[in-house]
Amino acid sequence: MPSKNGTKDSMLEVFVYAAQDYGYSIDITLNVHGSLVTGKIVGEQEYFQRLSENFKDDSSETAEKIKDELLKASEDAKKSDNNNVEFIHLKNAQVYVGDTQPTPSENHFLWRGKIDDVNGFFLGRIKQKN
Repeated sequence: MPSKNGTKDSMLEVFVYAAQDYGYSIDITLNVHGSLVTGKIVGEQEYFQRLSENFKDDSSETAEKIKDELLKASEDAKKSDNNNVEFIHLKNAQVYVGDTQPTPSENHFLWRGKIDDVNGFFLGRIKQKN
């Protein structure tokens, strides 16, 4: 359950727990130190699984080790009964700073941030103008 320590937004933690414990995913936009980060919340397990896919076409020894560590982290997250989440994970994320085009402006990426660093949020995502 969400912590009552006063440093994290307990409602934001509810969405993170729903993603981690039940696979529930919802569009969200976060205010993080003046930047807007928009995407879909995913659980830690899915985040590490998807991140490992970035190394599937690289057969170097280093890439294989990184991929193995990410897959291990995904499995550990699956087994974990962690009642104290520290991070929020987004897929199809984009970052907006001011009135500029989002980063990246094409394609979407995975994003991981500390829940303590989120200053505010709203449900839904920012749509890029074409």
